[in-house]
Amino acid sequence: MEHMPVFVKVEDYQEVLNLIRLARKKLDEAKETLNKVNELKNEEDHQLEQWHNNLNEVEKKIDFVEHSLNEPENY
Repeated sequence: MEHMPVFVKVEDYQEVLNLIRLARKKLDEAKETLNKVNELKNEEDHQLEQWHNNLNEVEKKIDFVEHSLNEPENY
């Protein structure tokens, strides 16, 4: 298959280049937004894990107090 030169009007060529630049800019903005959303999700996951751990600690303390009150020590 022989490659033939392609002729494009300069105005059309510039318009295509401008559209490509715009598409690249929008793509970069979308990537940046996605990265920010991912960072927020990671922070949220970390907070949820901390809350879960805190609730487990409170539950252990309540279990201990409840057990202590229901099982008096033998003297």
